[in-house]
Amino acid sequence: MKLFIDTWGWLTLRDRKESLHQEVKDFYSRFRGKKGNIYTSDYVLDETITLLFRRLPFKMAKGSLATIDKAIKEGYLQIEWVTPERFERAKGLRLKYQDKPKISFTDLTSMVIMKELDLKEVMTGDEHFEQVGMGFQRKP
Repeated sequence: MKLFIDTWGWLTLRDRKESLHQEVKDFYSRFRGKKGNIYTSDYVLDETITLLFRRLPFKMAKGSLATIDKAIKEGYLQIEWVTPERFERAKGLRLKYQDKPKISFTDLTSMVIMKELDLKEVMTGDEHFEQVGMGFQRKP
């Protein structure tokens, strides 16, 4: 079992004000209970950390960051780095999906990583992960 977590997933998991917070939290808990492997990227974490500290009180944002760090240290969260090769492939996707200008470049880098690692499930609210026709399934 493998799951990629997008920025939306991290924010919704940590921000109680998000409408799907409880559903995402429950899904994440069930997934963790099955000892699945979780992936994210340095670009996703860049966005996530920026938004956590913008949206949440400092103490909560700091706790969120500590939770992510703990997951990395315990080995069930794998950070995938956007290498120059992955960056170039994401640029290729940007040009390919000219009809989908709202897809962020970070999401395109996530798609490159997901395809490379054969990850199908992504914890996100972003419909374009399914719209690109690469076999991704949004969770929860």
